Amino acid sequence: MRRLEIAVLFVLGIVGGAVGSAWYYHQAPIATDKAAVEAIVDARIARAPKPALDTDGVRSIVTQMLAAADEKAKQNSVATVASLDPKTLDPMIETYLMNNPTVLTRMSDALDKQNKADEAAKNKAAIAQNSAAIYDANDVVLGNPKGDVTLVEMFDYNCTYCRGALPDLATLLSTDKNLKVELKQFPILSQGSVEAAKVAVQVARSGKDYWAFHQALYSSRGEVDAGTALDEAKTLGLDPDKLKAGMDGDDVAGVIQKSYDLAKALNVTGTPTYIIGDEIIPGAVPLDQLQAAIANMRTCGSALGCPPKG
Repeated sequence: MRRLEIAVLFVLGIVGGAVGSAWYYHQAPIATDKAAVEAIVDARIARAPKPALDTDGVRSIVTQMLAAADEKAKQNSVATVASLDPKTLDPMIETYLMNNPTVLTRMSDALDKQNKADEAAKNKAAIAQNSAAIYDANDVVLGNPKGDVTLVEMFDYNCTYCRGALPDLATLLSTDKNLKVELKQFPILSQGSVEAAKVAVQVARSGKDYWAFHQALYSSRGEVDAGTALDEAKTLGLDPDKLKAGMDGDDVAGVIQKSYDLAKALNVTGTPTYIIGDEIIPGAVPLDQLQAAIANMRTCGSALGCPPKG
């Protein structure tokens, strides 16, 4: 069921419960003016857990509200009725929603907020469970190896967005002298990407200037493949024939497989993907977003943000 449909059902259930309760107890009416109904809606939105927003959940919410109203009526010795006529109730609900369209906006905002919170908690747990694989000693390290904050990037040499984000990475490395950057080969876009990654793994092990190699591949034209990577490795003084022979080694394949396994564990499906502290950041986000996450890590140990002071 799509989110908007869920929202509509949920709101109908809320409003139906509120208006229906007032209809039940016409002998002792419950206040259902605009402010009162909006308060009921907001209260239910705030309390309702996300998994409950399906058909059964809506029915449960309505049942709970009517049960509460029944109890109130019994305490006041007011008679109740067993059912409502949909022909009477439905127009009341429709009128309310037409007169108060912001209900759906508030509902959507609440769902978005809950979804983001749930996703953040899920990512935080996954990062903790896979910490050893994320911070692998065999990864390429740029910047300060002893930096106080580590930024991990999973990338593909044929990723247009990774190419576009390269200047931001260069800015971080040049302006933040206490930042450690780890690069993970994550070739998912083409066979050429896999071939280039196999060469890159060997270049990283050679002790040559990997940052120069990295920039050169992203500055090249056309698809990046084994030929592109071997040509750039040659400029660093490496033997292309030896690198080509080593591309099919189990140790090289193992490095790439580790990235695939990690991506599966973290539900990473695209490049670039950044990991910093307790946050997974998908896509080529603006530089200031990465800088903010780094600053948050230094301030309170959480890339997601620091609690307000006081």
